[in-house]
Amino acid sequence: MRKIQVKIPSCPKSSYCIAVGAGSLPKILAQIRKSLPGKELFLITDANVVKAKHLKNLLGKEKLPLFIITPAGEKSKNIKTVIKIIEEMEKKALGRDCVVIALGGGTVGDIAGFVAAIYKRGVPVIQIPTTTVSQADSSVGGKTGVDSSVSKNAFGSFKNPAAVFIDVSTLKTLDKEQFNTGLVESIKHALIADEEYLKYLQKNLKVILARKAKPLEYIAVKNCRIKASVVEADPYEKNKRRVLNYGHTIGHAVESASNYKILHGQAVAIGIIAANIIEQKLGFGGKERLAGLKKLFGKLDISLKIPKTITKRQILDIISRDKKAVKKWPRFVLLEKTGKVLCKKGQFAHKTERKIVEETINILIKQKF
Repeated sequence: MRKIQVKIPSCPKSSYCIAVGAGSLPKILAQIRKSLPGKELFLITDANVVKAKHLKNLLGKEKLPLFIITPAGEKSKNIKTVIKIIEEMEKKALGRDCVVIALGGGTVGDIAGFVAAIYKRGVPVIQIPTTTVSQADSSVGGKTGVDSSVSKNAFGSFKNPAAVFIDVSTLKTLDKEQFNTGLVESIKHALIADEEYLKYLQKNLKVILARKAKPLEYIAVKNCRIKASVVEADPYEKNKRRVLNYGHTIGHAVESASNYKILHGQAVAIGIIAANIIEQKLGFGGKERLAGLKKLFGKLDISLKIPKTITKRQILDIISRDKKAVKKWPRFVLLEKTGKVLCKKGQFAHKTERKIVEETINILIKQKF
């Protein structure tokens, strides 16, 4: 297994290791028990993970107290689910010496991380991501949270994992849409930090889509290194870490407005196109990059169409509550060039005129890009 250390200088105790490999799932539990002897383990997963047999492959013949989130997906990512899980943990008489294990995609990781952050004022959490989105992004960095009835991730906390174990072979069980849209977070990392990585994704797309172990391991390691470098510099998203939200401002709004019928990766792809349109309007984005991204998303069969049921007004209303908003208007992360985020006066998220944003949303809705 390949290992990446995430070092948090401001809080060395919060540093952790990411282990990446293929076929490692059956060995992970033994590694956890070895590194955390005597700890009671509590596993949180969802119905999709059970169906894909990842739970069975992790546990083998062992039995652990667990909670299966049903239904799987964003509709369960709320306070009600958190309360149910915490009450189940209390029924098992778990104390502050327990460890939460998150086995699943981004939703499972967010919920489990949030539970660990608030249960008995905080217990350790170990992330075992099983999807392209969670392996590329959400399992690393310690952001946790659940949605309110109004907006995405309204309740949240920073909770760095005690460890992250990535078995890329779990990606073989995803359907085509889940796998492909999840690659958008990898594309985002390349756009904000590494032009050569973007070229790699474009050049090797066929073998990536064939889900061969070597390219998937390479992608996982590359994503973790990019995200780790950002998180180490700004663990609590005071400034630089906002670069990881590239494409997410309008992307999250579209995802939320669709009532989560649009998958996260597809919504972020739309958000990335929106950011590119804004960049062009501000004079530092090229038509060539936008055309290249449209082509890449097309090869992934990712639709960039906003459903007719979603209006410009809805999107504007949701982005006014974005976590980067100041005085009810968001700050946008933008690229200076491929592989480099725009930084002005030391800031990585920028005030953008309402007129430009409205024009961009109109272009997205009318598909005139």
